[in-house]
Amino acid sequence: MLKQYELKMPSAVYSGESALEHIKGICEGRYKKALIFTDKGIMNAGLIEKPLKYFEEAGVEYHILSDLPAEPSCDQAQAVIDESEAFGPDLIVAIGGGSVMDIAKLASMLIGGELKVRDLLESPKLAKKKVASMMIPTTAGTGSEATPNSIVAVPEKELKVGIVNDEMIADHVILDGEMIKKLPRKIAASTGIDALCHAIECYTSKKANPFSDTFAMEALELIINNIEKACDDPEAIEAKNAMLIAAFYAGVAITASGTTAVHALSYPLGGKYHIAHGVSNAMLLMPVMRFNEPCCRERFCRVYDRVCGEKPGLSDEEKSAWVMDTMDRIVKHLDIPTDLKEFGVGKEDLDELAAAGMDVQRLLVNNMREVTLSDAKNIYLEIM
Repeated sequence: MLKQYELKMPSAVYSGESALEHIKGICEGRYKKALIFTDKGIMNAGLIEKPLKYFEEAGVEYHILSDLPAEPSCDQAQAVIDESEAFGPDLIVAIGGGSVMDIAKLASMLIGGELKVRDLLESPKLAKKKVASMMIPTTAGTGSEATPNSIVAVPEKELKVGIVNDEMIADHVILDGEMIKKLPRKIAASTGIDALCHAIECYTSKKANPFSDTFAMEALELIINNIEKACDDPEAIEAKNAMLIAAFYAGVAITASGTTAVHALSYPLGGKYHIAHGVSNAMLLMPVMRFNEPCCRERFCRVYDRVCGEKPGLSDEEKSAWVMDTMDRIVKHLDIPTDLKEFGVGKEDLDELAAAGMDVQRLLVNNMREVTLSDAKNIYLEIM
């Protein structure tokens, strides 16, 4: 565990019933021009209508960018940012999932400046925030609304890269369960498992600390108790609100700690094979947790005690096994793919995959158990 640690969070977070109503109060007398990042799915679902109403009531002029690609490359992100230059916003708004929020956060630093997204791949700290930002997530999973991270694919490397800069932490976050009510089960499941990965990875990270533990543990309890109902029942608004808060908490845990081998080994699957981030994490969750269990057993026991209550007579092995079985059951219940063959990935790709995964040392160094090249190959083999 770290001897020194810090916690950085968005300046203001609004949640609960009709949380979107806060838009008007936030904007009145403060912002005049909002550049809104979203995507076609959000537009077609009508989810943007209510936020727009509050911007209009606050007298805010807005411009909408809705041609955002899913899981964008660095060049696609740059193209969207370039398109937005002429509007001259004083507020960047993201209404969408992780990719939408990630591009919006980059835009908050790059609009009106000379730096480009590619400049930040190797030197992310170069940029400073130029425009205030507001995040309104429409999935309960990525936690991007809480983090200083933006994930982009680098085509020539066939890898996803995390750009990390504290300047990207949002100024305003709004968590409203109505924004995820119509989310298709498939997307709710994969993004929800992404949040589960964030929480359990941060809790078992070498960089875990009292700050990250507080948010990761709360997220774990909320996710374990709500994710299946939130995905299965479109009307389960309380469970959906709980998942939104859990995803936010898990995002805060990332800022204070960091993810580990699940995320590290999933990046090549997204970068080369374009497997959705939540799906690739879900596929790797149990193989990595089984690999880590001998080094993380004490922490798994604490998760058991928090979720189930301390029960005398149970061994550490039994408590840890319950946590492992519960995560495995959730992944299976949500019908997330667990075999790379479905995506055209075979054993002939193993060496290249493992080598690419080992390059993500930014996250692998956080893993409680050291991951060697041979270990990485064995983990990938479990899902082939």
